[in-house]
Amino acid sequence: MEKMTLIYCYDAYCGWCYGFSKVITNIAATFKNELQVEVLSGGMILPEKPVHIKVSADYILKAYKTVEEGTGIRFGEDYLWHIKNPEESDWYPNSEKPAIAMCIFKEYYPERMVEFSADLQYSLHFEGRDLTDDEAYRHLLEKYSINEETFYAKLKSEEYEDMAHYEFSLVQQLKVEGYPTVFIQTKSSTFHMVARGYTDEAELEKRIKAVIEEQ
Repeated sequence: MEKMTLIYCYDAYCGWCYGFSKVITNIAATFKNELQVEVLSGGMILPEKPVHIKVSADYILKAYKTVEEGTGIRFGEDYLWHIKNPEESDWYPNSEKPAIAMCIFKEYYPERMVEFSADLQYSLHFEGRDLTDDEAYRHLLEKYSINEETFYAKLKSEEYEDMAHYEFSLVQQLKVEGYPTVFIQTKSSTFHMVARGYTDEAELEKRIKAVIEEQ
């Protein structure tokens, strides 16, 4: 029987997805024999003109505590510095570059997409790396043994930019209204939503098993 697909719709800038990263990592491992896994970047922040972090800092300052309380994850001081000192920050958040990086990474390690998404989120939300800066990815290239020259050429290419925007459109077609959202695709056009927003591991596992058993 053909494997069903777990589709994880996320965004590198989404704090709730950061909180969900351990859940989805464990779920992918639990169901590795029954489900293929696909990670799609949603393009949550795509301003036509750059928008400074100070526009969203007040909101994030309140929201991050809710995420910590609800998920047990911790945001790093290097990230929070930009949220607490927005006037001094040089951040202009944009979801495009981490989505392009994800498209490149998928070609190297399609079976490790969830791990990479978690690493991207940790890089931003804990280590305080600016994901619009090319340098924010260098430590991950070392971790995953990816050639720097090749990666950076692809990061700047139209081909991979188009791939990222194709993912954004797929997420729109799935009518995703927030992140994280998880689907199980059972046939070419049958999608079962098993998580909309943060969902704990036990509940998500139960929902996925119910979909698998129905098939």
